[in-house]
Amino acid sequence: MTSSATSPATETTTGATQWTPRLWAMLVTLCIVLFLDGLDVSMIGVALPSIGAELDLSTSSLQWLVSGYILGYGGLLLLGGRTADLLGRRKVFLIALAVFALASLAGGLVDSGPLLILTRLIKGMAAAFTAPTGLSIITTNFEEGPARTKALSIYTVFGAGGYSSGLLFGGLMTGVGWRWTFLLPVPIALAALAAAYVLLPHDEQAEEGGHDLLGGVLSTAGMLLLVYTIVTAPDAGWGSARTVGSFVAAAALFTTFALVESRVRHPLIRLGILRKATLVRASLAIVAVAGSYFAWQFIVTLYLQNDLGWSPLQLALALLPVGLMVTLSALVSNRLVDRFGTGPVIAVTMSVMAVGYLLFLRLDTAPSYPTMILPALLLIGVGWIGFPAINIQATSGIHDDEQGLAAGVLQTSMQVGAAIVLAVTTALIASGSGGGTSPAAMLDAYRPGLVLAAAIALVGALVAVLGVVPRRSTRTVLEEDLEDDLAPVA
Repeated sequence: MTSSATSPATETTTGATQWTPRLWAMLVTLCIVLFLDGLDVSMIGVALPSIGAELDLSTSSLQWLVSGYILGYGGLLLLGGRTADLLGRRKVFLIALAVFALASLAGGLVDSGPLLILTRLIKGMAAAFTAPTGLSIITTNFEEGPARTKALSIYTVFGAGGYSSGLLFGGLMTGVGWRWTFLLPVPIALAALAAAYVLLPHDEQAEEGGHDLLGGVLSTAGMLLLVYTIVTAPDAGWGSARTVGSFVAAAALFTTFALVESRVRHPLIRLGILRKATLVRASLAIVAVAGSYFAWQFIVTLYLQNDLGWSPLQLALALLPVGLMVTLSALVSNRLVDRFGTGPVIAVTMSVMAVGYLLFLRLDTAPSYPTMILPALLLIGVGWIGFPAINIQATSGIHDDEQGLAAGVLQTSMQVGAAIVLAVTTALIASGSGGGTSPAAMLDAYRPGLVLAAAIALVGALVAVLGVVPRRSTRTVLEEDLEDDLAPVA
């Protein structure tokens, strides 16, 4: 992609030169938008009971307020990243952010359940374009090395802070009224839109490359169908004809998509990018981090509020340490990556996060916050310090014209992976429920889900550790054996 204007980072990210105020302002604007994307995923959870009571929505209908966002977000991320590469990052970002703001406003004003779900779907679709586009704007305006590492650390910490702080803001806004969970992002999004219009560098659409509409339709349809099947499987039954048929149909769409991409002149996804080891490892890591956390957060929200009688504000304050640690990680994550590299940072932080989930398995019907809950929260918060390193690892060594694609692959892995884990968690809870409604009975029903979150975190940590373990090549081993054979006998 060629640029029609000088990049704001051209003279500020090479060497030790400090960033200009304009460059900082652009980065902060992109960070705020990513924070809103993350905030919207988790903030709605606390408000669900109030929404259901006012709009007379069933439990299954309330689920779609969460699932609708995931369907729009996870299903269109790949298309969003590639669209930014082809049509221009500035244009795509501004349009998507405007749609996000309008959908947020509509969500706070409607009085119909189906319309509210529709606004959530639209917001997810808009976020599917702003998230990978924002990341690719950073990676194409900050030179690879310390400058990009610092910028991505700050950027991704805001995203992680949005996800982890959603319950906090949800609790505060629900105390005023559930509609404020929809209206709160509106003025922030509009302010960010005005700032982005002024600050984002102008770029042109790619001079080479076509629009693989068929590939876009197939990949989006396959992703939407897969996420929809996972989300609805607990109600329909994992072995039901509808679920099995949907999985088969999704597999057929993905197979057809792969065939199309291998033959068209300008594919939506260059399949070779999926052989990039750093991108694959980063995608597996982000599935483990996001999947385990979303499942854990879902269970904690239900158990502490519905079964132990905690208020939304109590829950928000209880989870505040995680949000604070995510925010503070902006001060140390880039330094850790510069000193140790992305692999070791990811391995250590994910291992600590797994220990936090294991520690949380001690939860009982009368948990002590200082001795039982808080230690686990702090360890889980450490896990999010590795989140910026995952994003840096995913985009390292990727050419500028595929940065949006790499970002889309990574964030699709995060959303779809989290949806799958959450769906499995819901199924485990449903199958483990014996009909009792006491806190002890409900904890027994929730415990398999807590074990699943810990297991996923452990597997992710193991994969990350194996990724940094040095391996001797066959040639090295043979050379050492030969040297031993030729060594003189003392």
